Amino acid sequence: MRVPPGFFFAGQHAGLKPQRKDVALVYSDTPCAAAGCFTANKARSAPVQDAEPRLPAADVQAVLVNSGNANALTGAAGLEAVRTLREELGQLLSVSPSAVLCASTGVIGHPLPVPKVRAVLAPLKEGLRPESDAAAEAIMTTDTRPKQVWRSVRLFDRDVTVSAIFKGSGMMHPSLATVIAVIVTDCAIAPEPLATALRQAVSCSFNSLTVDGDMSPNDTVYVLANGRADHPPLTGPGPEWDAFTSTLTDLCQEMAREIAADGEGATKLLEVEVTGVPTPAIAQDLARAVAGSTLVKAAVFGADPNWGRVLATVGARAGTQGYAVDPYPARVSIQGICVYEGAPQPYDATVLKARMREPEVRVEVHLTDGEASAVAWGCDLSYDYVKINADYTSLIVSKPDGGVGKDDRLANYSPAFKTTLLVESLSYISRFRGKRCVIRYGGAAMVKESLKQAFCRDIELLRSAGLQPIIVHGGGPELTRTLDKLGLRQEGVLVSDDSGLKVVEMVLSGSVNSDLVTILNNMGDRAVGLSGKDGAMIRARRMSTEDGRSREHVGEVTRVNPEFLEMMLGQGYVPVISPVGLGEDGLTYDLGSDVVAAEVAKALKAHKLVYLHDAPGILKDKELFSELTAARLQEHLDAGAFSGSMQTRAIMAIKAIGGGVERVHVIDGRVPHSLIAELFTDKGVGTLVTR
Repeated sequence: MRVPPGFFFAGQHAGLKPQRKDVALVYSDTPCAAAGCFTANKARSAPVQDAEPRLPAADVQAVLVNSGNANALTGAAGLEAVRTLREELGQLLSVSPSAVLCASTGVIGHPLPVPKVRAVLAPLKEGLRPESDAAAEAIMTTDTRPKQVWRSVRLFDRDVTVSAIFKGSGMMHPSLATVIAVIVTDCAIAPEPLATALRQAVSCSFNSLTVDGDMSPNDTVYVLANGRADHPPLTGPGPEWDAFTSTLTDLCQEMAREIAADGEGATKLLEVEVTGVPTPAIAQDLARAVAGSTLVKAAVFGADPNWGRVLATVGARAGTQGYAVDPYPARVSIQGICVYEGAPQPYDATVLKARMREPEVRVEVHLTDGEASAVAWGCDLSYDYVKINADYTSLIVSKPDGGVGKDDRLANYSPAFKTTLLVESLSYISRFRGKRCVIRYGGAAMVKESLKQAFCRDIELLRSAGLQPIIVHGGGPELTRTLDKLGLRQEGVLVSDDSGLKVVEMVLSGSVNSDLVTILNNMGDRAVGLSGKDGAMIRARRMSTEDGRSREHVGEVTRVNPEFLEMMLGQGYVPVISPVGLGEDGLTYDLGSDVVAAEVAKALKAHKLVYLHDAPGILKDKELFSELTAARLQEHLDAGAFSGSMQTRAIMAIKAIGGGVERVHVIDGRVPHSLIAELFTDKGVGTLVTR
């Protein structure tokens, strides 16, 4: 993330959480104009009570944020804790205590262990850097990933940067921020116009966000402007202030979308647009009502195009609030497909359900009662949301040193939950034990850290169920970035000469393979990184090409050595294979992960071959095939139904089935735990290809 000049960040582990960093410091080397927006919850946390009456202000230089403890409903001791930390941090940074702001997030009702926070203040100061990663990690609670965004804007012919670290996943509902965010900018702006800009940005971003309808007592958005861009200061409305406010609003809207997508247990981002109503406030309220409806959220989770729940929610909210809105002549679209326009409309349910399995679901409600419109964001309601929150505090235990820990043993869950879990698990363990499953890992699953972690947890679970996973990975975005940086792609195609091949092998067999193996082993798996060249496991030859490009190191598989893999599997290892092979001519060849996965599955006579890619499964004209035979798939292939990567996977699925693989699954790697959902449920979530 780009950081404005003069701002520095740090993060430390103080022991407020069992693991990970939990205290962050944001510091400016010059005094800042500062403003804040805060929760409307009357049970405000101590940091909110302390900061709200002091803003906007002109002399702020530091923000101290802790996670793991909300310091809310802690009485006078909570306020005293904030004052103590402000004074000690101010002394350490040689600034006034009034120049320090605080924020907290975490478990409500536990006293903040001030000595633990005090102990990391000096290390925080020493660790200040113009990079924000450590601080972004330190403010996380149930977030699955650190969150950072930035924008740039041109003001008075100067480049101005606006950046933010933020967190938010659950206990979020409008009025007001629904998040902890620290926004920093080098814009020169007075405190009052900065506060006005922030309120305007929050009103159409965070205030249009809902995850679960519950409002935190800690919601806080801070913005600090140190003026280092050195342009004439913004003192009120005008073209430059409008440009800055527009950029700030855009930044806040991206934060709102990111938070909704990462809602507790969320598998999909839900975006709701309402148009054609009397006022923007009514439009925003109706959009939020739909995005926050439990029934709508549950339908989105199940990929159920239940438009009746959408209009029922609009009608209920309009009725209880007395809005002059009539839902009957409305037009409702889901994923761009019209499902209602004054009356139910015909649509292909199979196609729409497939579209609703995508990571983002958009619902549009067009009314006929005015010109105003608004957008709101939310997420689906999954089983994981209930699991995360049903035992949230019962799994939190106080420690003698004042910190808290998490006791997530199965014994702490309800008897009914334990019984259901064990019965279902045992049925799959008996079904899968000893079976082999080759998994092609690529696409978005390699991009987002939360998806990486979910994939590796799935592999751990597969092993626990008795399955023997073998992973074949692609290069992901890291390979693309590296090749582009070195000019080794032409028109999006790899130039596989000697230099290009060396880079491919370095990234595939080096960083990508090593990172994946590290995550798996940290979770307790016995993963071992392999190149196709190791043990002469994959033999190859040069692939003939007719496109005229220099691709002499692009190859095709001639033989897979199953004995080498049998040895690894027999010793309990999880092979993680990079798709390069060794030619009979002694040269290295780039083979492609799709092909290698199929060839490895054939050589091992694997029970299953799974492709993770960036689509719900095998699609024809946006229609998802939930199950089909290899012969039927060949008919569609011969008819030209597929192109690009979809065509490649169809070809590989047919070859694998023909080579003895019993089942091929093509699933959406953009959805967390899709691997488990496909294999551990009767209907699955993607496409199943059989003999």
